[in-house]
Amino acid sequence: MSASESTAEHRPSGAQPSAQDLPTQDPTANAPSPRRSVRAAAGIAALAAIGPATWGTTYVTTTELLPPDRPLLAAALRALPAGLILLALTRRLPRGDWWWKAAVLGLLNFGAFFPLLFFGAYRLPGGVASTISAVMPLLVAGFGIGVLKVRPTRRTLIAGLVGVVGVGLLVLRGSAAVDATGIAAMLAATTLMALAVVLSKRWGRPEGVSLLTLTGWQLTAGGLVLAPIALTAEGLPDHFTGANLAGYAYLGIIGTAIAYALWFRGIERLPASSVSFLGLTNPVVATLAGLLLLGQTLTPWQLGGLALVLTSVLLGQSRRA
Repeated sequence: MSASESTAEHRPSGAQPSAQDLPTQDPTANAPSPRRSVRAAAGIAALAAIGPATWGTTYVTTTELLPPDRPLLAAALRALPAGLILLALTRRLPRGDWWWKAAVLGLLNFGAFFPLLFFGAYRLPGGVASTISAVMPLLVAGFGIGVLKVRPTRRTLIAGLVGVVGVGLLVLRGSAAVDATGIAAMLAATTLMALAVVLSKRWGRPEGVSLLTLTGWQLTAGGLVLAPIALTAEGLPDHFTGANLAGYAYLGIIGTAIAYALWFRGIERLPASSVSFLGLTNPVVATLAGLLLLGQTLTPWQLGGLALVLTSVLLGQSRRA
């Protein structure tokens, strides 16, 4: 007879069992296993990476499909229609301090970022523009110190430097043109996006508001800033070709509404430093697009750069579930 059976036998009838008599439960029995948590985080990261992966096609789309020399118009038509569509689908407006928070994020992510991005895309080869954007993980780490009070680890800094070197080897060529104003525009755009990542992580998402709703707020805010400026400064072309319409539709629906919803989901559920490294898929896709659509080839140095970029993305993911 076991000790518990002996105790139960001598307990008076109707008495409640003591704490010692109750079966013990493992407090971690219902907790997700580390392997399951890592698998879930990997799935979130994979979906979030779709955003910068589609952005890698922005350069070839801009140069091959859009009207020339209209970066403001391209930015406005990419942001405002997508934002209005999402608002019509979700039918919800900001409340309280989210009016100004959505406006700030909309300006950083779209109102200021998009025109700078298209300006750089018009004036720089896609490879040069992608190399500049590769510094975003380092910028996120710097902003994280002041905004999130999180100091970057040595692993994060090493991964960021490896990513910059890898992207440089991947996309730069000796004949790459260097335009000072284009470089300044891309650096400013990358800085704004890094700040938006950190602020999005700090502010989170209003309770009961979907990611599509939050994305629609920001796209509409940024688009409303861009539209009057674009119409005043650049105006509309004499006519839109079928290629122009296809390019704007692709950038607005696939490269903006869907891509940013997945990107914001990654920011919400992953560490800011981890999600910033997913942006390095942008130059990888930009290079692959050049291979498939423009007939470019890869040198051994570029293959080495591709390996370094992928290594940087893996190193940049947090080891904590």
